[in-house]
Amino acid sequence: MTRGQGNNRIAAMLVGVVVTMGALAWAAVPFYNWFCRVTGYGGTPNTSLTESAEILDETVTVRFDANTAPDMPWKFHPMQNEVTLRIGETGMAFYEAYNPTDRPIAGTASYNVAPDLAGYYFTKIQCFCFTEQVLQPGERVEMPVIFYVDPEIVSDRDAGQIRDITLSYTFYETELPQAQAALPPAKGSDYN
Repeated sequence: MTRGQGNNRIAAMLVGVVVTMGALAWAAVPFYNWFCRVTGYGGTPNTSLTESAEILDETVTVRFDANTAPDMPWKFHPMQNEVTLRIGETGMAFYEAYNPTDRPIAGTASYNVAPDLAGYYFTKIQCFCFTEQVLQPGERVEMPVIFYVDPEIVSDRDAGQIRDITLSYTFYETELPQAQAALPPAKGSDYN
């Protein structure tokens, strides 16, 4: 093998390594999100289309927390601090978001459950966090989350004694959907 062929081979191998590393980095976030949803790792709740088939006589208290990213101008808070319900019983809570600016803003909420072990048993049926939200200037909305704590939690050796759970959301500003971004700015109005 000549020196030029050796250099070409090394260059091709290095390009292959860079492409492989880029592909792995690109796939890491979706894979991690999938892993957290499946295992409840990091307090990631499950989702379901139906309510629990079993309701126990034991209760659990769910506390609600709301945050916004530093660059998100929305005002965002839970409309109740906590709710106590029976394990397996379907609960509903509301969060309120308000856009105090003079422009439409899109946002997406990330969420988690604490303690982390409860994430595997905390199940959402419906949530504003499943889709992007767009608030017009001055718009205020109430957003529901419908959930239950899976009765299997009482059988878990590590999570079986958990009776206080915190559901936390953080809203991040995202790009406006194309349909919204194409609209002309609203005329001056008095928004409250």
